[in-house]
Amino acid sequence: MPTIHLDKLVKRYDAVKVLHGIELEMAEHEFTVLVGPSGCGKSTTLRMIAGLESVSDGEIYFDGKPVSHLEPKDRELAMVFQDYALYPHMNVARNMSFALRLQKRPRAEIDKKVKEVAATLGLSEYLHRKPAELSGGQRQRVAMGRALTRDAGTFLFDEPLSNLDAKLRGQMRAELALMSQRVQKNMIYVTHDQIEAMTLADRIVVMHSGVIQQQGRPEELFKKPVNKFVAGFLGTPPMNFLDATLEARGDEVFAVAEGFALRLEGEKTALSNSASNRGVTLGVRPSDIEYAPAAPADRALQLNVLVSEYVGAQSVLLCQSGSNKVTVEVKSETPLALGQTLTFAVDPNRIHLFDRKSEAAL
Repeated sequence: MPTIHLDKLVKRYDAVKVLHGIELEMAEHEFTVLVGPSGCGKSTTLRMIAGLESVSDGEIYFDGKPVSHLEPKDRELAMVFQDYALYPHMNVARNMSFALRLQKRPRAEIDKKVKEVAATLGLSEYLHRKPAELSGGQRQRVAMGRALTRDAGTFLFDEPLSNLDAKLRGQMRAELALMSQRVQKNMIYVTHDQIEAMTLADRIVVMHSGVIQQQGRPEELFKKPVNKFVAGFLGTPPMNFLDATLEARGDEVFAVAEGFALRLEGEKTALSNSASNRGVTLGVRPSDIEYAPAAPADRALQLNVLVSEYVGAQSVLLCQSGSNKVTVEVKSETPLALGQTLTFAVDPNRIHLFDRKSEAAL
């Protein structure tokens, strides 16, 4: 299992530059997820690692050895595509063993490997079926099984769950997580779905416009985003952003706007003491806003409740605060009425501040 290093990786299509010097190192046995919106460069990065796209500038290293000049077959990789790419005239066993048969491995070795992988993925009873006789989730498992039978050092996944319905995606996420624990290989996974990224990754790499915005453990990116883009991309429902002005009142600093004057605490006060009257973007997650009629004024948000979406144990409220729309998560049994202006509390330790111009975290 190689350590993979992307060194100032650049990709151009004629005059259009889509990757801007990507620097990334993926450790042995790590499940790395590249996540971002469509067009951010995540699939291009994966295809360059696989050898399906050429490198314009920079280099890709496997255990310190440059590989960008190598053909895909010489990189010891296995890839799972978005559209399964199964051969319709072959049964499951022959689809899974295709690469091994091309390598002219002994038949006994091929049969043993196929049976082992099929047992791991719950496909043992489907080995004689053809793809048309399988469900979407079963086909995706066959595609993963074909990759696993190759016994490669690194597995690449290009949005493998995007064609599945919501229930199947949840099941396949769990299966992928279990598989990564059992297989103990390098896995690089591309998705635009931040839930997949948060639940599967050892390390998330958030990309935007061909640039890595932040990388780290899911909890680290969720709790300490480096900029407004990362803060808004990770989390469901997404983080609320409200325009505010920093205002010093004696030894305390407040984020002030129509409908609230929230007192800042800890390091945010230290960062903001010299910045009175500075325009900022205040970020707060829906789950960090609590219905609290008796909240103190320096923690209170006055919100007009416009819409309530019942989603089981939780309700998601769409509210108005001045010119800002605010989303709030509350327990479904919380006694709320639409059209009322109610008081909610914000934990000052859960407030995020971003520079209004650069969008960097303060």
